Amino acid sequence: MAVGLMEFPGLMKRFVAVLMLMIATALPGWAQDPVWVQIEAHPTLNEAEYRARSYAGSFGNVGAFRLTSGWYGIALGPYDRPEAEAALRQLRGIGSIPRDSFVSDGGDFSQQVWPVGAALQSPQPPAEPIAPPAPTDLPDETRAEALQSERALDRDGRALIQTALQWKGHYNQAIDASFGPGTRNAMAAWQAAEGFDPTGVLTTRQRATLIAAYQAEIGRLGMAALDEREAGIRIEMPLGLVEFDRYEPPFVHFRPRGDSGVRVLLISQRGDQATLYGLYDIMQSLEIVPLSGSRDRDATSFTLTGRNERLQSYTYARLIGGAVKGFALVWPAAEDERLMMRAAMTMRETLESVPSAALDQTMGEASPEQRADMLAGLEIRKPDETHTGFFVDGKGTVLTTVKGLESCNRITIGHDVEMRLTASESALGLAVLKPTVALAPIDFANFQARVPRLRSDVAVAGFSYGEVLDLPVLTQGMLADLRGLNGEDGIARLEIEALPGDTGGPVFDAAGAVLGVLLPPAEGARQLPGNVRYLADIASVGAFLSENGIEMRASEAEGALPPALLSRRAADMTVPVSCWN
Repeated sequence: MAVGLMEFPGLMKRFVAVLMLMIATALPGWAQDPVWVQIEAHPTLNEAEYRARSYAGSFGNVGAFRLTSGWYGIALGPYDRPEAEAALRQLRGIGSIPRDSFVSDGGDFSQQVWPVGAALQSPQPPAEPIAPPAPTDLPDETRAEALQSERALDRDGRALIQTALQWKGHYNQAIDASFGPGTRNAMAAWQAAEGFDPTGVLTTRQRATLIAAYQAEIGRLGMAALDEREAGIRIEMPLGLVEFDRYEPPFVHFRPRGDSGVRVLLISQRGDQATLYGLYDIMQSLEIVPLSGSRDRDATSFTLTGRNERLQSYTYARLIGGAVKGFALVWPAAEDERLMMRAAMTMRETLESVPSAALDQTMGEASPEQRADMLAGLEIRKPDETHTGFFVDGKGTVLTTVKGLESCNRITIGHDVEMRLTASESALGLAVLKPTVALAPIDFANFQARVPRLRSDVAVAGFSYGEVLDLPVLTQGMLADLRGLNGEDGIARLEIEALPGDTGGPVFDAAGAVLGVLLPPAEGARQLPGNVRYLADIASVGAFLSENGIEMRASEAEGALPPALLSRRAADMTVPVSCWN
């Protein structure tokens, strides 16, 4: 990752020595063919130029080159080979360049593209280039022979093996280029996973296989350092799979590159612990964080994972110096989970916050399509179905209709209070829900104790439009009959223009007493007019609640309530009931 050395004065003395070496070796008159230290590669010219300019703030000999592969490489040089190897060790040692940087002879540099107009100084390639041996071309070795060939490795070679083992998920200690017990155990674990004899000593062929697989995965992901100055974030991320899209605070959006299907959000917002906790709640409401997954939060950070049949994601954020910084990596469910989680872990390990810098909440433009169920250009997760219910006691017990709830993975009221379906009945389809945590509702239902007057005014409180509105809608109607159209007992007929989302809601009389529960629209071959709906009457509701140990509270109210008071009573006891899968 590029480091601005002026921000780290302690590195300046060491850097000056390295810089003198660079200047000296940039002079004409080569003792041998020139070489370069290649530090990054990018798929587009714009990215390569952007990163080259970033490095130019710390180094005086940066160039960007078009590679024969079609990508663009960023390199320091040219050098004599011994001096290039010395610069590589020193710059990696102080963290000024990525740890997977390497010495290149420039054979795959086809054109220097930055600085513009610079001439490419590279040796002519040999007439017949010699390809490096493939792992299958290398000989098998005994354990003793493997140990002997291992001793010929230099420090960088040993560190690369540890890095590859770490990438593969077998090594979790420091990259110290020392093959101690931890490294030996990691080698044995990798050998066992690949079907080799777990000796704990890699043969030359096995080392080549491990490193080739590591480099292939790194190349596919395009892991590269990014200095996102607007967000105040430095991080390594899979720039081979994503590209910058837009700023929409508190996120920096990176869209899929080509058909990768991978997306990244960088999270940057000034704030404190309350901001962190708020983002924790907000991220869980988004479609990119599926319900199935872990949720972890402490005083200074949070981690969210999610998976469904379409996608997987990993989100991490932490509170750093008065700002919340983090990221979300999202990928298709069919993608290699181990590879993408390794990319996520690298992003987490390399996440740095630039002090006193965070995304300006006024920058960028809102996405062209803005809806109530979107946040900063992202879809908010929506339930599969939402209808209505209402509290029937002071413990948070909810009465509703069971239709649509039987096969739910998760049932909630409000936005996030989880409920359990504890009872239902088949005749009318009533259901009782109980909260998984202690609740104390503001109010609960008072039921009408007298026989209601025919042709009297009624009102249904319901979430007619799902969770779009925070409060229930009151729909006015009339009590048309105390029985069904065929004379059925236990139900009453209403003339009312109710919507499907109102189903399960309380039906009030003019005094604010509950007459019953609004039932789903009639189904079958016979289609009733749109203004005909049924309610489960007091006798049916009372019998069902009594069977489940719930005592009804009788209303003593008389006289019509003003509309404002009726709306307030409805709001205090009526809740949206949502099914999530």
